[in-house]
Order: sequence, then C-alpha cells, then structure tokens
Amino acid sequence: MNKHTKQWFEDCYHSLLTSPLSHWLETLPAQLREWDSNAKHGDFDKWCRLLEKLPEITPESVDIETSVTVSSKAVSEYQQAQIQGLLKQFMPWRKGPYSIHGVTIDTEWRSDWKWDRVIPHISDLNGRTVLDVGCGSGYHMWRMLGEGASRVIGIDPTQLFFIQFQAVQHFLRAENIHFLPLGIEQMQPLDAFDTVFSMGVMYHRKDPIAFLSQLKHQLRKGGELILETLVVDGDSTTVLMAGERYAQMRNVWFLPSVEALTVWLERVGFENVRVADVNVTSLEEQRATPWMDSQSLKDFLDPEDISRTIEGYPAPKRAVLIATRK
Repeated sequence: MNKHTKQWFEDCYHSLLTSPLSHWLETLPAQLREWDSNAKHGDFDKWCRLLEKLPEITPESVDIETSVTVSSKAVSEYQQAQIQGLLKQFMPWRKGPYSIHGVTIDTEWRSDWKWDRVIPHISDLNGRTVLDVGCGSGYHMWRMLGEGASRVIGIDPTQLFFIQFQAVQHFLRAENIHFLPLGIEQMQPLDAFDTVFSMGVMYHRKDPIAFLSQLKHQLRKGGELILETLVVDGDSTTVLMAGERYAQMRNVWFLPSVEALTVWLERVGFENVRVADVNVTSLEEQRATPWMDSQSLKDFLDPEDISRTIEGYPAPKRAVLIATRK
C-alpha cells in the first residue's frame, strides 16, 4: 500500500474506532488491502505524485455551509496558477463547483443547485453519522459536514473521483470526512448510519430492488434515506427499461415512476416515503465547461425537441425521495 493511501485509510480507521461504526473495522482493512493490491487506473500513481506537488497553504477561511470554498489572503498569483494547473490534471471534474484559493472549478454539474433543492426537506444532519453512496468527488459530503454531521463517509469505486476528493481535502483539511474506494455491493450490512444519501446511482443498477435493500441495511432502524434517481411519468406500475443507451449512457437500466419507486421502497422495508423534489435537468445545470470539456447534456438530447433524448426517450427527469427505515 503506497504511503498516500495508507495514511488516508489509517485516518479513517482511527475515526471509526470511537464511532457506532467500529464493528466495520473487522472487515474494512482487509477489503482496502485487497483494493490496493488490485490493478489501478494507469494514471493512478501519476495522480498521487501530482497530489504531492499541491502547495501547502494554511486556510484562513473555509465555507462548507453555503458552498465549498477555501481561501487565504497569503496566496500568490504563482500559487494560484500552480493550483489551477495541477487540478486541471484531474479532469474531468463532474460534481461541484469548488473554489480553491481563488481558483474556481466550474464542474459539469451545478451540484449546489441540487443540494439547495433537497436540504430543506431532510432531517437535521447535526450530530449524525452519514454515508454517501456513489459520492463522486465528494461535493455533497462537504455540504453534509457543513450542515453539522458528526462524521461523513463516502464510497465510490471510481479512482479519479477518489483522487479529486483528496485534492480538495488537501486544502480544506476537514476532520471526520473520509472517502473509501468501494461499491455498495462490497459493504457488509452495518445497520448503523443515521442517514444514507444515494444520488444518481440506482439507474445504473441491474437489480434496483437489491440495491435499495443494500441501502436499507446500512441504516439503523429509524434512519433516513435520501434517494435521487432518474424517473419517468406514470402510475405505480410504470417502469421504463431503456435500450442499449439512454441519453448516450450505456449503463442505464430501470427508470421507475415516482409512484412505482415509492412501492419499491415500501416493499423492501421503508416507511414514511415522501417526495422532496422532481426536476427536469436543465441545460444550465448540466453542461460542458473548461473543467469538463467533452460532451454533456445538450449533446444527448434531440436537437429538434429537447424534451426527448436522442434515442427518443423522455429527457432526464430526476426525483428525490426520502424514506425512513422501519
């Protein structure tokens, strides 16, 4: 295990020791050693070396309540150019935005807009232990911490997202926030988190019912799930199974209606299911930027009718449902 990952994981283990998740330490270290011994992305070692080049700057101001921003008056123009040049090596940046010592990472998604729509509807995160499943680069994890969560753990198997998180954490230096490069299918039933978020993952799952059950078994009884996924219009029996591609994505499987998703949640053991938000994704919320300069939403919609994907399906509509584990 290289010195970077060893330190990151040991910091997490130390945090878990005195938490309701301490029993996770019976299996987690072995899982992460196995992850470290497996083949990495071809650029992983290069990314770790680039992380070492990020300048050490003591933050004077950190805002994770209204944004994810870190700043210091002592930062020079040279350091800003250095930060921007190094962070550009970790493109594409999809979830954000971030402001790092005057460098704005204008990500593909305005994840802050989604957060602003969702946060009024969820229980107080103050003092809660939170899991973010499919956390991406970790944008929402910092916002959870900014809402008072006592501990936030994100899981995502994508190695670039793991590196992006470490790059931002290098500057924020936040405590009790950790990223583990795992998928939900690798996690034992912990039955311990107060709150579980899963945003933008379920439609990538071939078995959404099993996925919902996996989420449930990370929560303690009475814990709260915040689930965001693609949906379609319809009644309690409506589910769209896309063909080979949906909005150019190959790995999209089931898109239920809000009513059908409510039935699924209740069947696997959730109650008090309620809808926090339904939103058709706009071309302003998901778009190409200098930090994600390949195709984005506008390229995946019918240019003559943006209410349809280029395959002819309804354009992406996302719903956020909140439910309580029985």
